[in-house]
Formats: sequence, structure tokens, C-alpha cells
Amino acid sequence: MNSKTLTVKLIRSPIGQKSTHRATVRGLGLRKVNSTRSLEDTAAVRGMINKVSYMVEIV
Repeated sequence: MNSKTLTVKLIRSPIGQKSTHRATVRGLGLRKVNSTRSLEDTAAVRGMINKVSYMVEIV
């Protein structure tokens, strides 16, 4: 894997969370719990991960 990518995993359901946080999770491309996505390591992606850090983990 390239060092300029991050693998993000959804570990907590966005149900019952703020609508902006649910939209951020969808923006990261995560749908179901335990789904993973490899994303480019940019400032925008890091900010999105930081916003919903309690729901995702970087694998």
C-alpha cells in the first residue's frame, strides 16, 4: 500500500448521531459498520476523520 493513503474503518453506527456527522461518514464513503475505505491522505480527509473520530478508526 502506498504511504499516501489511509484505510478508514467504521466501528460505530452513525444512527442517532448529528446529521452533519452522518453526512461526513457518507462523504468518507463508509456505509455499514465494519466497512473500510482506502482514501488519499489529504488535509480535507484528515479533517473529516477528525470530526467523526469517535466513529472511525485508521487501520
